[in-house]
Amino acid sequence: MQVVKESPSSRIRMEAVGEGLAAIYERVRFLASGNAVVIFTLSGCCMCHVVKQLLFGLGVGPTIVELDRDADGRQIYALLLKLAGSVPGSQPVPAVFVGGKFLGGIETVMACHINGTLVPLLKDAGALWL
Repeated sequence: MQVVKESPSSRIRMEAVGEGLAAIYERVRFLASGNAVVIFTLSGCCMCHVVKQLLFGLGVGPTIVELDRDADGRQIYALLLKLAGSVPGSQPVPAVFVGGKFLGGIETVMACHINGTLVPLLKDAGALWL
């Protein structure tokens, strides 16, 4: 079993979500904590496609939730919008969770890939074996 250290900035905070999204928050938290890598996407989003292809190319098999094809997609999108709202200029999708923690969107994932920190994060989360 792996214990993930959480920092206040990388964790979804229940108090920031509000009562209307509490059930959606729990679903997202359950998905993120139960899978090594989770990506929330929109099926026609080119940046979502880029993130998926990067992770597939690294050998990761992420859990993918396409919000436009999910019954709770609008509510999850609203939750991710609140989460991304803490960073100016951020878009809610793609939203990548690694090891139960919110990593970020396309900019964060690509920056981690370029600076060499993405693969160690994926290994620590159990998404990569080698």
